[in-house]
Amino acid sequence: MSGMKALRIAEDKELLVSAFLVLVNEKECSVFLDDLCTKNELEILSQRLRVASMLVENETYNRIAEITGASTATISRVKRFLNGSGGYKMVLERLREKSDL
Repeated sequence: MSGMKALRIAEDKELLVSAFLVLVNEKECSVFLDDLCTKNELEILSQRLRVASMLVENETYNRIAEITGASTATISRVKRFLNGSGGYKMVLERLREKSDL
């Protein structure tokens, strides 16, 4: 990837993060997500978060696949990222604190 393309991607990600941070409540976030993502993209993102939640709860791959419809490849990918930068764990902990999980 060229340096210019990498810079543009970083700037675009920063803009996206800033966009989420200006939202005031769940309704605004939901409306923004509906405008930003296709139905399929939202389903994929939601499924990954559910898979991460189930992995943290030590559910088996078979059980996760049965409940979420995720492939074992998707489950493996999510598990790999669960041990990554910590984003999934941070969000899941905060959702548990808020009792939304």
